[in-house]
Amino acid sequence: MPDLRRLPKSIATVCLSGLLPDKLEAAAAAGFEGVEIFENDLLTFDGTPADIRQICADLDLAITIFQPFRDFEAMPEPQRRRNLDRAERKFDTMQALGTELILVCSNTHAAALPEPERAADDLREMAERAAQRSLRVCYEALAWGRHVNRWRQAWDIVRHADHPALGLCLDSFHTLSLQDDLAGLAGAVLAEKLFFLQLADAPNLAMDVLSWSRHHRLFPGQGELPVASFLRDLLAAGYAGPLSLEVFNDEFRTAASRRIARDGLRSLIWLEEQVGAAPLPALPKLSGVEFMEFAVDHAARDELGDLLGRLGFRHAGTHRTKDVELWRNGGANLVLNAEPDSAASERFEQRGASVCAMALRVDDPDRLVARAQALSYPVWRERIGAGERRIPAVRAPDGTLVYLVEAATAATRPIWEDDFRVEPGVDAAGLLGVDHVAQAVAPGMIDGFVLFYRTLFGLEPDALWELADPYGLVRSRAFVGGAGSVRLPLNVSQSGNTGTGRFVSALAGAGVHHIAFTTADAEVEMERAAARGAPMLDIPENYYEDLAARFDLGDDALAVLARLHLLYDRDPEGGSFRHAYTHAFHDRFFFEIAERRDGYRQYGAANAAVRMAAQGRRRTGGD
Repeated sequence: MPDLRRLPKSIATVCLSGLLPDKLEAAAAAGFEGVEIFENDLLTFDGTPADIRQICADLDLAITIFQPFRDFEAMPEPQRRRNLDRAERKFDTMQALGTELILVCSNTHAAALPEPERAADDLREMAERAAQRSLRVCYEALAWGRHVNRWRQAWDIVRHADHPALGLCLDSFHTLSLQDDLAGLAGAVLAEKLFFLQLADAPNLAMDVLSWSRHHRLFPGQGELPVASFLRDLLAAGYAGPLSLEVFNDEFRTAASRRIARDGLRSLIWLEEQVGAAPLPALPKLSGVEFMEFAVDHAARDELGDLLGRLGFRHAGTHRTKDVELWRNGGANLVLNAEPDSAASERFEQRGASVCAMALRVDDPDRLVARAQALSYPVWRERIGAGERRIPAVRAPDGTLVYLVEAATAATRPIWEDDFRVEPGVDAAGLLGVDHVAQAVAPGMIDGFVLFYRTLFGLEPDALWELADPYGLVRSRAFVGGAGSVRLPLNVSQSGNTGTGRFVSALAGAGVHHIAFTTADAEVEMERAAARGAPMLDIPENYYEDLAARFDLGDDALAVLARLHLLYDRDPEGGSFRHAYTHAFHDRFFFEIAERRDGYRQYGAANAAVRMAAQGRRRTGGD
């Protein structure tokens, strides 16, 4: 297998937004070594192909291929002759660009003839003309090609054409979207005939393959296709050309091109690791959320502290050198940061009271920092005082800091003993810790978050849920790791009127919108919260009448749920979930108390519509 670190990385200009020079600059800034010039980008460029060649040379970018050349092979006369003339003009363009390879897609034209021998003859002639100019042609099977849509069909045509300047282009989307694979490639195709590779992932969608391809492709690691297996088989067959991305995605083509290009390169670095050819520092061993941190000023801190006190949190310590407080309830730690001239103060100035950081317990923070740097994720180091512990952090795509705290052992001191003056006598009983942290994400940011959590932390996606908000649809998918100790649901909505959409608008893009704390007994915890006057979200009586119809809970159990504002869910395996929500704080974030029993692994999605409707009524004064 080739060493992937020696295979150049390339990206098609169609992946990125902006004019062609902007796309080229973004690709170079991200670290790509080559670009595929997509013909439409060249057609709309106000300059010559030679100008693009010079721009690429100045950016140290190779033009790996010119594409696509469509509807060429197996056409009747006089279209066949016109196609060969068209090819000659494209060869002129290629030579001006300084690239020697052109991509020919399998024909989709209604007039194309179902004659593979004719297709082979046409491609042989095109290859011969290309060879006279020291150029090459690669042929690709489009998933919606009229007569050729599988790589084996394309290979049969290339093999029968039998010309040294003609080879194959293999595209992961076109293969995997048809539930095909590269089985038999190594034994059937000579390595020197594997001219080019295009990589793309995608979600599993039930729709026509053309629309799927044109609007919903993703970078490797962002979707659900077995792209790593595809690449592994291709490398085993001897492929030694560029690793190139070709992704058609509506969100990508409206987003900042540098951000998308960086994610594209990260996806290839991660893919290298997946196929075992260019390893990264090992994934972390996760063991939970150590703390959540809030950006506040003094007024917001007092108000938030009052809410936390009603939930059973107590002021447990003060930072030795900074205006930062620790609040604790059992195993749940919250940090309220009002330190001026800090990352938290910047967050507060931009977004008001909000979650600015979370800390994950990991086995080796330094190794994870090295992994982040290898993936080009920004690393943050806060200023520290004498005797304080340096806790590294990485920045999530929305700017939230994710601190990396070494999991405590018998031989290590908890970070709180180094950095805080911890007050004695704070009861360790109560909440067990953080159950999950839900984030609201703008549609254009979701794929970057997916890549961040998968490639850096090794979190894996749960099932996708569609949740009915009174004002639109919310899609939710949790990313889970550390044997369930870290659960991070991502919520996205196309509507700006849903609770998720409103949150994204208020926080200018993304952020944590609720934190769920886990408890061994939700009834006991809610009794305590009620006694302290905690502001819990009211749930309509109709909800409990429906519960009685769906589950055999009994009147007494239903009465307890209704009195304590608790919602209930049960999974098919018999696991159960009792949970309740607070009112939103400044319409920014809220808290959840959650109890899991008998292996329940979900998040009460069946209750989400009830919760969102109750929040909507409270926000609009409907109750």
